[in-house]
Amino acid sequence: MTYIAKPKLHHPGLKPNKLGFTHRDYEGSISTLCAGCGHDSISAALIQACYELSIEPYKVAKLSGIGCSSKTPDYFLGPAHGFNSVHGRMPSVLTGANLANRDLLYLGVSGDGDSASIGLGQFAHCVRRGVNMVYICENNGVYGLTKGQFSATADKGSRSKTAVNNDSPIDLVSLALVLGATFVARSFSGDKKQLVPILKAAMAHKGSAIIDVVSPCVQFNNNPQSTKSYDFVREHNEAVNRIDFIESKAEITADYEPGTVTMVRQHDGSMLKLSKLHPDYDATDRAKAMAYLQERHAAGEVVTGVLFVEEQADDLHDALGTVATPLNNLTERELCPGSAKLADLNADYR
Repeated sequence: MTYIAKPKLHHPGLKPNKLGFTHRDYEGSISTLCAGCGHDSISAALIQACYELSIEPYKVAKLSGIGCSSKTPDYFLGPAHGFNSVHGRMPSVLTGANLANRDLLYLGVSGDGDSASIGLGQFAHCVRRGVNMVYICENNGVYGLTKGQFSATADKGSRSKTAVNNDSPIDLVSLALVLGATFVARSFSGDKKQLVPILKAAMAHKGSAIIDVVSPCVQFNNNPQSTKSYDFVREHNEAVNRIDFIESKAEITADYEPGTVTMVRQHDGSMLKLSKLHPDYDATDRAKAMAYLQERHAAGEVVTGVLFVEEQADDLHDALGTVATPLNNLTERELCPGSAKLADLNADYR
């Protein structure tokens, strides 16, 4: 296997962010994916989002499973912590890491096979527990590494180069809404203008932030008959809102007509501004969001944008009542307080 190292040279004209990092500081290794793969566009959007938010790369943990999508964490945020788990098991590994060190920003990168097939149970429990993470599913409807078999997210009746899918699809955003995710969005890898602010808002959100990104496979699933192709998504994309993310340190201003914009405050004080493209769509109503998704799917539309967001959300640490200090920073004395404390604890259960 040939490894091509990316040059360390930086153009002197690159603009630094608030931390003094340039865009190059958020990049990773050179991609080995097919030329034109939508997954690389998602990596580029992640790089842009972290650069604009001035995130310190070493305060990020990126985890993945197995598949084309799960290779991509190597292509962004090179200085960040990273762990590539086994097929479908990324959510449980990330949950354990999050419980040990709550101070990191957790990015879980998965694919439609990794999340909707072998890892479906792990996806479900991670979401319902409210693990504080950004869960990105790079969704192309096929198993790219094993030569293009349909995945569980492929629409019934969709066609690949060699077959027709006869099974009903699993819609991860609808499932996330049912399971209680407090931030749910869908985007398209070819729409960086929409995807970057969605990623920024998800990173500022407390709780399970689920983003399903339709990412066409240029090798096996980008033909005219595929519902996950570039042309199909562009022709059937229905964006429910225009998204703007406003950092907490910035002056909050808005110019809009009453009733056309929703402002959602994140736990860190930042603001998510949702400009309604469809007057009847409410991104803060879970039941209406689920009904709208079903309605538009029946009409053959791919709904994108921030589909649901809960302003005041808790996460797994709130539910468990863990201490504010990350567990990996506690000493043995604090973690093992002695037999007297254990006896008091046992007495509470008698």
